[in-house]
Amino acid sequence: MTISFPSLPENLDQFMPLAEDMMKEPQGTAALLIVALGLYVKEREAGLAALNVLHGPRPLSVRDQQFIRDRLMDKPYLPDSYFVGARPDNNYTPDQPWTLEIQPDPIPAESDEFRRLRLNSSGADSPRLVTLRRKASGDTWFLWDYPGIVTGIRLPSEQDPWA
Repeated sequence: MTISFPSLPENLDQFMPLAEDMMKEPQGTAALLIVALGLYVKEREAGLAALNVLHGPRPLSVRDQQFIRDRLMDKPYLPDSYFVGARPDNNYTPDQPWTLEIQPDPIPAESDEFRRLRLNSSGADSPRLVTLRRKASGDTWFLWDYPGIVTGIRLPSEQDPWA
């Protein structure tokens, strides 16, 4: 599945309408994870608030916040690496509109309330997994597990001494 954004939100007020609409599908929540991480790189507090929206009834712990900070502190280009057109040799500059390709994971989740999806980063050799969970009482999908999404990738050419 392909999800495109004509522009990315610059603050939480712009993020919220997207969340209300897109979190009804697991692919929408997965796409919003990348958008929220990009927002985090630009405006940390807004990004954390957006991530908490995506986490739903299980907000980010202090440890989760430190994990994200540590992974993105020196890699502001990481979220952009998931968008179509972004490559290490163009310093992870995505094509416009901002487009994400999301595939189902061939290994099914344990139950209907969970879904595993794959996202490709142009800086990684294999797809990264995100696990989502739906509340039994509703149709909204929330983030459950995604540590691979913020794992390191190849350096952009402007930072790579071997490029």
